Amino acid sequence: MTTLDQPTATAPTPVTGGDRPVRRELGVANALSHGFLLLWGLLTVLPLLWMFISSFKTNGEILADPWGLPGALHLDNWARAWTGAHIGRYFLNSLVVVAGSVSLTMLMGATAAYVFARYEFRGRQVVYYLFVGGLMFPVFLALVPLFFVVRNAGLFNTWLGLILVYAAYSLPFTVFFLTAFFRSLPTSVAEAALVDGCGHFRLFFRVMLPMARPGLISVAIFNFLSHWNQFLLPQVLLQGDESKWMLAQGLFALSVSQGYAGDYARLFAGLSIAVLPVLAVYVAFQRQVQAGLTAGQLK
Repeated sequence: MTTLDQPTATAPTPVTGGDRPVRRELGVANALSHGFLLLWGLLTVLPLLWMFISSFKTNGEILADPWGLPGALHLDNWARAWTGAHIGRYFLNSLVVVAGSVSLTMLMGATAAYVFARYEFRGRQVVYYLFVGGLMFPVFLALVPLFFVVRNAGLFNTWLGLILVYAAYSLPFTVFFLTAFFRSLPTSVAEAALVDGCGHFRLFFRVMLPMARPGLISVAIFNFLSHWNQFLLPQVLLQGDESKWMLAQGLFALSVSQGYAGDYARLFAGLSIAVLPVLAVYVAFQRQVQAGLTAGQLK
């Protein structure tokens, strides 16, 4: 009696190296992304480094060997730019105006954003979108009516007028960013504070603002950079009296005058003085900026 041979099941042989194409594609993508970031970093850092090195050269060294190192550190270029070109005065003017405008922007923006994020009232969405709608209008579109408004208010050629204009143009972004950040904060903490007898005023300043510190620091840094580098608004609203000029106006006047005079060393020194505060703020608060940008998504 014969029996039919039944087919026996064979275990599948493992396929080795099946994920190699995927890994190879990911490796190529990572290499391209890192290469692009490296190229972008070089395009950003090298001009700044060249400007900083040139600020310690003489005019002859800049013209004869623009890519070489200085034979000696000529610190007198910085002294001539700070005093002779009045960069020191413009630097202090910008520091005062930017400090006032950023403080006012953060106070009004944080207050408005907290109300939009935490309170229900009629017309809330309409008012919120009116704030956010300011992001769509470039500054130069409102220069002519803004000039007449500031002049008719008696604030033309004054630091107070410039501070108010800076704050007004920074409010849309500040409110937009901080509203989303306040919404991400835990509601249970605010409810517990209200149950314990904390009023709305104390709740905002003693509880919610400390919790929103990463977002506040991030927005404050963005506003600082925007106000510090602003050129168009001071050029329109501060005219005539050079003692009230901002740093951007002083650098523009210095670039025009020193370009004709051939004193490029003093020009590079003035530009380096203007860049140093921006670099210092970025280096000091880069971790806070990253934490503020991601905190709302992680909570």
